Amino acid sequence: MSILTKPSTQRGSVPGPTPPGSRGRRRTRGTLGLVVPAAVILLGLAWAIAPGLFAHGSPTETVGPALQSPSLAHWFGTDATGRDLYTRVIFGASQSIVGALVAVLVGLAIGTTIGVLAGSVGGLVDEALMRLIDVLLAIPALLLSLSIVILLGFGTTNAAIAVGVTSIAVFARLARSQVVSVRVSEYVEAAYGSGGTFWSVLWRHILPNSLTPVIALAALQLGSAILQISTLGFLGYGAPPPTPEWGLLIAEGRNYVATAWWLTVLPGLVVVAIVLATNRLSHFIRGGDPA
Repeated sequence: MSILTKPSTQRGSVPGPTPPGSRGRRRTRGTLGLVVPAAVILLGLAWAIAPGLFAHGSPTETVGPALQSPSLAHWFGTDATGRDLYTRVIFGASQSIVGALVAVLVGLAIGTTIGVLAGSVGGLVDEALMRLIDVLLAIPALLLSLSIVILLGFGTTNAAIAVGVTSIAVFARLARSQVVSVRVSEYVEAAYGSGGTFWSVLWRHILPNSLTPVIALAALQLGSAILQISTLGFLGYGAPPPTPEWGLLIAEGRNYVATAWWLTVLPGLVVVAIVLATNRLSHFIRGGDPA
């Protein structure tokens, strides 16, 4: 009599091949996980660059009764003075998103320069620059940005500069750590051994292999900068009324939450969608699964 044995299910057994359908579904989820955030970000950038293509009329013009709920005529309803909220949200992208891009560029340019210089030179230069970064990290970001805005004056541009200064430290820390890690690698030592100079090795080998995480951080910081600029606008330190800006729009509607929820909820959802999209894109740039 033959003895029938069952396949082993003990730990350590080799799993079977993944079904082709499962791989296809995972690939589809991964594609959607990248396409949807990219589409959201591109739409936000299109709003910021050409708001007139998506909304007609002026964002400061009274177009109907005050506090009218969302309808086909006014997709996001109207605010307390009868202005179309959808139009104000679209035009507000030029303040919030462009301001966030300026903030990221300020932090990226200054912070990466400091980090690369500290990590590549080392010694006393590294020590001095990192102590300066420690001072920046010791100050709460909101307190530092408020201090800079008060010093420079109110407005979206000054708010963007303030937010950019608060992000210098994180870019510098990451850039330095990447440069230090790459600098001691074998191919960098081989480049020096073959007669490469400091600047040639820095440009050809160290920087190209160090900046991918920094770029991913820039995508992540874009969402953070939008939140910080909106926070400053909500507190009254950003764009002055009646200029449309997302934080200011949420602040204008906070007194009508019980009777006109759309004044705060709809601009807030736009901010959340943009921030989540930048977070997913940053995860993908870092090499993670976008699904």
